[in-house]
Amino acid sequence: MFSLRFAAYLLIAPVLAGSFIVALLTVDMFEASYISIAAIAGAVLGIPAAWWLANKLDKLIQPRA
Repeated sequence: MFSLRFAAYLLIAPVLAGSFIVALLTVDMFEASYISIAAIAGAVLGIPAAWWLANKLDKLIQPRA
C-alpha cells in the first residue's frame, strides 16, 4: 500500500505544482517567491490527494471474498 501511495504522489504532486505555476504565470506573477510558494503548495497538497487516490485504487484492486 505504501508503494501505491508513493507512486500516486510521484504523479500527482508535479501535476499540481505545475498547474499552480502555470496559473501564476497566466496572471503575470513572475516573482520567484510566488513560484516557489506555488511549487511547495502543489507538493504539500499532493500528499492528501495521493493518499485519497491510493485508498480508492486499493479498494478497486483488493479481491472481494
